Amino acid sequence: MDSDQAHATRHFPLLWFGQGASRFGTAITTVVMPLAAVTVLGTGTFLVTAIQAAVWLPWLVIGLPAGAWVDRLPRRATMLVCDLTSALTLATVPLAAWTGTLTVAHLVAVALVLGTVAVFFSTAGRAFLPDIVPAERLPGANARLQGTDAGAQILGPAAGGLVAQFSGAVTGLLIDALTFLVSASCLRAIRVPEPRFAAREKRTTTFRAEIADGLRFVFRDPYLRVFTVHAGASNLAASALQAILIVFLVRTVGLSESVVGVVVGAAGIGGVAGALVVTGLAGRIGSARTILILELGATPFALLIPLTTTGFGLVYLMAGGLTVSVAIVASNVLIGSFTQSYCPPHLLGRVSASLHFVNFSTLPLGALMGGFLAEVAGLRATMWVVASLAVASSLILLAGPIRKTRSLPSRATDAVH
Repeated sequence: MDSDQAHATRHFPLLWFGQGASRFGTAITTVVMPLAAVTVLGTGTFLVTAIQAAVWLPWLVIGLPAGAWVDRLPRRATMLVCDLTSALTLATVPLAAWTGTLTVAHLVAVALVLGTVAVFFSTAGRAFLPDIVPAERLPGANARLQGTDAGAQILGPAAGGLVAQFSGAVTGLLIDALTFLVSASCLRAIRVPEPRFAAREKRTTTFRAEIADGLRFVFRDPYLRVFTVHAGASNLAASALQAILIVFLVRTVGLSESVVGVVVGAAGIGGVAGALVVTGLAGRIGSARTILILELGATPFALLIPLTTTGFGLVYLMAGGLTVSVAIVASNVLIGSFTQSYCPPHLLGRVSASLHFVNFSTLPLGALMGGFLAEVAGLRATMWVVASLAVASSLILLAGPIRKTRSLPSRATDAVH
């Protein structure tokens, strides 16, 4: 490693700690936001899922242009502004609650703002990581980030449930605001020069052409195309399940707020395990084979979740959630690292945005689908439907070259594009 790479690598712990803090806060919010809607405002199931959908709706609206903007803007500065905006937005909810002015419309507006800044932060973050970490260390760095994210999914919901039980659900949103300030402080301390590919490009190409370049690269590539379609389908099912899960556990299973946080968080243990083992497993059997084995072998355990009841019946939720989390996190590590090393650096922001435009644009649709089905067919029946869709989505991976490949390639070839 040369001196520039060593210098950049020293900054990764700051990025890691900052994102870990904000992920912990966001994990709290995933529990306390719907709990605030259910317990504070008495909101119905469909409106709860509408709040969930609002978080992901910006990917459908601005996901593609965000990639072109990120390739034109300083990535670290973009992430910093996003953190500060998220903190200020979240702080408005407890303020409104304490003054007696909190409404469902306010929660939807907050969700929309948070979703919008998340589009830019996520896109910039994926493009910024290769500036911090050398290519050969990207899988390990992504494993740490994903493992920390999975750990946050364990501690955050449990903390959120306890906060909601003893201090009120909206207090958890204030905690999340503080974690975004921690992330902003860490980003501010990072000093790494960023490449200026887009500064040259924007003088010779139009904004629309830059967006088209990212889409073209994704959908002409056999690996990225299949990964994108698979992620879109699986996210449709996952968002439908997540949108109604809290309501299902409170109203159908009959759990208290604190228990909901604990059992939802405990499912994240599988994600930590996936992050810990994935790089070693991929090194032994190959990255492509690892993805296939995990996705096809673990996703069917989602069918255990609709069996959840009180008492011993919570084992179904734990077993299903733990096993599926292993596959999700491990696959995200490998696919994320593959994309960062595979794509040309000057296209990385746009390619990342194109991938996530498709992947995440299905999330609001899935959340609304889950809410609609729950109103029509009931919560438990809807859980069965969306769990079955999750299992079916894993089969999409068999349509691409990954089924014949031991390890994913490290660079795109001109012949493919």
